[in-house]
Amino acid sequence: MIKAKFTILVAAALFFLHAQHAGAEDIIKVLMLGTPQAPLPSEQAELFENISGKIYINGKFYEGSLRILRDENGLHVINSIPFDTYLGAAVANEINKEWELEALKAQAVISRTHAMLYKNRTTNRNYHISSSIMHNLYNDKIDPLISYAVKATKDEVLTYDDYPIKALYHNTCEGNTELPEEVWKESYPYLKSVSCNSRNAPYENWKRKFTLEEIATALGIGNIRSIDILSYTLTGRVKTILLSSDTGNTINNTKTIPAIEFRDRLGQSALPSTSFSISFNNDHVLFTGNGKGHGVGLSMWGALEMARQGMNYKEILSHYYPGTVIHDSNKLQHHEFVSKD
Repeated sequence: MIKAKFTILVAAALFFLHAQHAGAEDIIKVLMLGTPQAPLPSEQAELFENISGKIYINGKFYEGSLRILRDENGLHVINSIPFDTYLGAAVANEINKEWELEALKAQAVISRTHAMLYKNRTTNRNYHISSSIMHNLYNDKIDPLISYAVKATKDEVLTYDDYPIKALYHNTCEGNTELPEEVWKESYPYLKSVSCNSRNAPYENWKRKFTLEEIATALGIGNIRSIDILSYTLTGRVKTILLSSDTGNTINNTKTIPAIEFRDRLGQSALPSTSFSISFNNDHVLFTGNGKGHGVGLSMWGALEMARQGMNYKEILSHYYPGTVIHDSNKLQHHEFVSKD
């Protein structure tokens, strides 16, 4: 039974490891997660098995080192991988390999900054970072041009006051980028609202339709009578939503929910962003919006447009993260990774 669970878990985990032996290379330990909601290893997790060498799973060969932990939630797979190999796979999963090189370089720098920040803050854990959208997405994609972008920016991280930043980014937005305090309450001096710069992006405009029943089920509440936008952020995105529902004998029960939570509950793919308007057609709700993602930090499609206009990756990063400076990570002290957000 345990072996069967292990096969299913590993088969669901997408990862890539370069064929060369790691040797003395810098290593990052990646917790393979299928979804952000998957349980994390507990402090009581014990070693179940170490696996190394060439592994054949569901029609694919994988090479490297896997550490299998076991606790009350089941089995957890941790892949040890050379840092730059991981970075190349993470960037390849996030961005189109046919994009402008300067956009690829910008993504390489922010993905490296993000990964190094977590790697240095989790030295006492069994893993450094996860493979879900909570960190850098990561799977078995790889591309020579993206590998070149990683090498061309080797060891470069984005800093503010000599500390690595929280290099937040999203797919695309229209108008201006969002302020982080409007989404998660925390604010950062280098995450301001700046021009998105996106053009001809796939999510420039979109429409999504749901039934009231689908929304009620996703939110776990009674029969919804109405949905209204209660407030907007400073950039014009929806901030809070007012729901009116029937719950048992209670008529017209109202509930306020943050738009970011509303989107999460419906599904981030189902509702691409919180920049939308609402209209009704009988028992259907039509969301008409633009952009994809939370809207904070770098817009990937905006970075592409800036690169097409001839701007280099340093100019792109300076636009989306004003006041930041690129530093060689080898010249930063360890405490600079762990002492300040």
